[in-house]
Amino acid sequence: MFGQMRDDLTTTIGEIRDAGLYKSERVITSPQQSLISVASGNEVLNFCANNYLGLADHPEVIAAARNALDTWGFGMASVRFICGTQQIHKDLEAALSTFLGTEDTILYSSCFDANGGLFETLLGAEDAIISDELNHASIIDGIRLSKAKRFRYKNRDMADLEAQLKDAADARYRLIATDGVFSMDGYVAPLDEICDLAERYDALVMVDDSHAVGFVGPDGAGTPSLFGVKDRVDIVTGTLGKALGGASGGYVSARREIVELLRQRSRPYLFSNSLAPSVTAASLKALELIATSTALRNQLDSNTELFRTKMTEAGFDVLPGNHPISPVMIGDAAQAAVLAEKLLALGIYVIAFSYPVVPHGKARIRVQLSAAHSTEDVEKAIAAFIEARAALA
Repeated sequence: MFGQMRDDLTTTIGEIRDAGLYKSERVITSPQQSLISVASGNEVLNFCANNYLGLADHPEVIAAARNALDTWGFGMASVRFICGTQQIHKDLEAALSTFLGTEDTILYSSCFDANGGLFETLLGAEDAIISDELNHASIIDGIRLSKAKRFRYKNRDMADLEAQLKDAADARYRLIATDGVFSMDGYVAPLDEICDLAERYDALVMVDDSHAVGFVGPDGAGTPSLFGVKDRVDIVTGTLGKALGGASGGYVSARREIVELLRQRSRPYLFSNSLAPSVTAASLKALELIATSTALRNQLDSNTELFRTKMTEAGFDVLPGNHPISPVMIGDAAQAAVLAEKLLALGIYVIAFSYPVVPHGKARIRVQLSAAHSTEDVEKAIAAFIEARAALA
């Protein structure tokens, strides 16, 4: 049987290659940091990691993980409700609740799992979910697992959201689901307007804040903090794998009763091993560092402004905004891939994003700034883009 399937798979993979959409995995031979080593032996500046605050290799975060190995062991070998809960898991959940301004928090092995276990637990066939069209794949997949009616509104389009809320008027419960920051564009969801509509049409609000928590908002607590709507958002999901240390793990932080039901019935929580003690302890340290100083956030903001301003002045098409995700639009997928390779040869590690990650014709180099970058690093990246563009032309 597999012989025929092999031929079909080979054909499909060949079509992906021919279209310039094949995604190769580059091998890094060093820790994740601003300057990394690759398999060729070269050192390159990394401008595509989600390491927003530079905490992935922060000495205090690494020390916390190392100490946890000695104190708590390597792995839990169990799920939470059997024998997989240590005090540090409860400590991290409490710390996240305090940081985000929510009533309670539940940890998952990833934010993908958090979103995958949320909707089917809370909502049934008599309910409705109204989802932004550009939401992360984990939200889309999580919604598919639910029996709730599905409605979709145009990205950040409040008139369309209102129309969908009206169409869902006969549902028992309505839940608006949105990314806080849309990862391919760096655009921020208008949570204040979303909350206004939610209150007008008696709906709940859920935000996946993976690309915001830790550095967006006056206290770094994400997009609800940015818009001053912490108390108006019912559910926040997020990851520990980006700004909060960059390892793994996710969470749902929400109203107390929502979290309690998730502990009882959310399948990814009930049937997945607990978060590793070293990751849990390191994430606690990351939260502590963020809460006690704004230095890393200030550096990130400065780097972001410098890159966006100078790249725009140099004539590049950078999607507007002030988020560290700074997409440099190319359009053609093959051309974007060639540009990324030229940049790598110039010492800048970036990745070309093309279909199906982004729509056809909207290929891009998604540059991600970090607090770990120096001003000189950012200026070197800008100079490399200019040089690579000339060579490509």
